Amino acid sequence: MPVTLNSVMQVFLYIILLLLITKPMGLYLYAIFNGKRTWLSPVVAPVERFFYRLSGVHEQEEQNWLGYIVSMLLFSLTGLLFLYLLQRTQQWLPLNPQGLGAVEPQLAFNTAVSFTTNTNWQAYAGEQTMSYLTQMAGLAFHNFVSAATGISLAVAFVRGLTRRSAHHLGNFWVDLTRCVLYLLLPMCIIGALVLVSQGVIQNFNPYTVVHTLEGTTQTIAQGPVASQEFIKEFGTNGGGFFNANSAHPFENPNGFTNLLEMLAIFSIGAGLTFMFGKMANNQKQGWAIFAAMLVLFLIGITVALPAEQAGNPQLTKFGVNQTVTGNQAGGNMEGKEVRFGITQSALFAVITTDASCGAVNSFLDSYTPLGGLVPLTNIALGEVIFGGVGSGLYGILIFAILAVFIAGLMVGRTPEYLGKKIEQKEMKMAALAILLLPASILGFSAVASVLPTGTSSILNPGPHGLSEILYAYTSANGNNGSAFAGLSANTPFYNWTLGMAMLIGRFAFVIPVMALAGSLVRKKVVPAGLGTFPTTGPLFVLLLVSVVLIIGALTYFPAYSLGPIVEHLLLFAGKAF
Repeated sequence: MPVTLNSVMQVFLYIILLLLITKPMGLYLYAIFNGKRTWLSPVVAPVERFFYRLSGVHEQEEQNWLGYIVSMLLFSLTGLLFLYLLQRTQQWLPLNPQGLGAVEPQLAFNTAVSFTTNTNWQAYAGEQTMSYLTQMAGLAFHNFVSAATGISLAVAFVRGLTRRSAHHLGNFWVDLTRCVLYLLLPMCIIGALVLVSQGVIQNFNPYTVVHTLEGTTQTIAQGPVASQEFIKEFGTNGGGFFNANSAHPFENPNGFTNLLEMLAIFSIGAGLTFMFGKMANNQKQGWAIFAAMLVLFLIGITVALPAEQAGNPQLTKFGVNQTVTGNQAGGNMEGKEVRFGITQSALFAVITTDASCGAVNSFLDSYTPLGGLVPLTNIALGEVIFGGVGSGLYGILIFAILAVFIAGLMVGRTPEYLGKKIEQKEMKMAALAILLLPASILGFSAVASVLPTGTSSILNPGPHGLSEILYAYTSANGNNGSAFAGLSANTPFYNWTLGMAMLIGRFAFVIPVMALAGSLVRKKVVPAGLGTFPTTGPLFVLLLVSVVLIIGALTYFPAYSLGPIVEHLLLFAGKAF
């Protein structure tokens, strides 16, 4: 069926609201990371200075790219070990009213890696596995610091592009502290209170046992949900307190909270583009990156939404009409919440996979083949479409550098970006970063597709089973965390291999990115000439979007041809899986 006017208006409203928050968020980010006074400075600045004195950090002392990345790795390793230990000992610790036992070793490793890398992949049911202490002091804590780590890396990369003949990219410990104290904590306190006002729960009560009208008993999980809910979207983490994630009414009660959570997912990623333009002293640079991201976002929703509203042709030919809310009659409502409908479900799915969030309000495994292909592709492209907090910006800037390199080849001139020449060393680092993720995704997927220990976890035969494997490793490498959920991933094989994929996606990828920033920060700015390719206009936006899509198509099309694409063709040929 065609896309309804109601659906178009909902998407349009979301874009307008996103535009309205982009500039204020960008200006605030610029102030935070340039040490300028903000409205929170009178309260937060003394706390910030206390942490520096406590840790021995000197606020004005900056690091080169290697020192910055080593500090980040040491901090992440410490957090990973802490979270692993917390899971393994939670049965002896307080705030465990249900008496939940220790998390088994492979799952504890997978979860510790997942939340440390901002992936938040969950091979467990949260309300049945993690104590309140583990949820708050472990998972929610990592939601804050892993998000702050990604934002700090993006800021350091932007400094590498915009500083002139410098040697340092900032101080990781200072950037991390400011990000948490000035941005994440205050915004999430406000956001959590708003969610509580709408019905999201926040308590330490034991689970409630009730008697149903049928005479059976039902256990209703409780817990400190709101404090974890807003940061999981705002920090593009995605890990749910409940197994149902943002489809659970205690996490996402109504249409207003659904819209708020979708805006939270993109807010920092969009704001970072404005901050980039501000730091480059050319706001058009930031808006060009924003425009490229917006075009890619619109391409995704233009494919996914009609696919879901068209529904399953195998049901349509029998006259089955799956009624949905509002004026959206028909379509694929399998796995979707009736309080959100098709539009809000498909829009949420596209947004959460454009960013490295992974929160879901519907069951992606029940999407049509094309509807499921869009989230899969979004992650595989590196989640550069607004992206995870920080990772989306430095990811698309890598593609921007590749785009100007291609433009330079066309005119026979050494390419430049923001006045800095892109030479052999920079292209090697950019190419290495771009190739790492598909090599890991396709390599792990190939192994899992042929080994019995990998295929035994597939719950659906045929091409859909391959799509489930591809999605799992794509989500892990992209540090997204969402899943098709038709794959039984809580096995030793998947816990270990997905954990390794998350580490590669987060840390192996960012090392050449930061090395590239370290190289660029030392370069002098050269004046633009007649052969300089302008990077602020529609032509650059078109080139950047084309480079992202062409590289994605060349890399993943053969694998997708055996998965969602062939499943789509077989579905219309009368074959279902």
